[in-house]
Amino acid sequence: MIVFSHADSAGHVTPQGHPERVARLQAVEAGLTGLAVERRDCPIGLREDVLRCHPAGYHDQVLAAVPTEGWVQLDGDTFLAPGSYRAAMRAVGGIGAAVDAVVADGGAAFVAGRPPGHHAETARPMGFCLFGTVAIGAKRALDLHGLGRVAVVDFDVHHGNGTQDLLWDEARCLFASSQQMPLFPGSGRPEEKGAHGQVLNVPLRSDTDGAAMRAAYERLILPAVADWKPDLLLVSAGFDAHRADPLAGLEWEAEDYRWLAARLWEVSGGRVVSSLEGGYDLAALTESVRAYVEEMARLSA
Repeated sequence: MIVFSHADSAGHVTPQGHPERVARLQAVEAGLTGLAVERRDCPIGLREDVLRCHPAGYHDQVLAAVPTEGWVQLDGDTFLAPGSYRAAMRAVGGIGAAVDAVVADGGAAFVAGRPPGHHAETARPMGFCLFGTVAIGAKRALDLHGLGRVAVVDFDVHHGNGTQDLLWDEARCLFASSQQMPLFPGSGRPEEKGAHGQVLNVPLRSDTDGAAMRAAYERLILPAVADWKPDLLLVSAGFDAHRADPLAGLEWEAEDYRWLAARLWEVSGGRVVSSLEGGYDLAALTESVRAYVEEMARLSA
C-alpha cells in the first residue's frame, strides 16, 4: 500500500481553536508509524486538475484570495492562510498520483492531505474545503485513464455535499454515502439520487454505534458497490464518526474503521484510493487511521 503525503500540508494554518488544524497531521502520522506501507510525496496539483470538476473562475478566485499574511475567511468556517492554496494543490496532486498508481498496478493507496475536500461544491468553498479532491480523482480515472465505472464511498460523519454536487451528473460514477442526520451541511437525504440514479445516501441517527453502522453497510452500501462492479473505488475517509469526536454524535470505535477497510476492499475489485477527510479528536484520529490503513495494507499486499 502507498501512502501519499507532503510537508506543504502543514502550510494550511487555521486560526487558533479551529478544529481542522495542523495538529491533525501529526495525529495521522502517529497512526501510520510502523505500518508496512510505501511512502511517497504528493506532487503539486495543476490548475487543469482542478478544472476537471470546478470552473476556471472559481479556481482563480480561490488563488487570488490567498493572503500574504494572516487569514482570509471564505465562509463561516473555511479560511485561507498564505500556505493554504499550495496545501490544497498537494492534496489534488496526491489524489491524482494515487489514482495513477492504483490504476496502473492495482492495490491500495491513502492520501494524507489537507484541507479536506468533500464539502467543496462546484463554485463554493465550504466546511473547511476548497477543492473537491475525491471527485477530482474520480474524474481523472474516468477521463484520463478511460475507466468505465468508478465508485466513491464517503463514510465521514458529515455528508459529502460537495462530492455529490460535483458528481451529480456523472453517470459513470456511483456515489454512496453514510452520514449523521440531522447534522451539517443538511444534505444527504435518501431522495437525493443523482441525475442518473447513481447517488445513494444512507442517513444515520445520532448515537448510531458500530453494530448499526455495519448492518446499514451490509444492507445498502456494500451491495450497491458490489453491483456497480467498479474499475476503481475511491473513499472519502473521514474519521469523525468516532465516539470521541467533538463535532458530531455517532458512536463508532477505531475497530469499525478496520471493518470498513476490510469490507470495502472486498467489493472494490482490487483497486482502492482513500483520501483523508474529517476527524477532529486527535487520539481517536490516530487510532482510527491506524486501524483503517493497517487493514487495507494487509489485504492489498
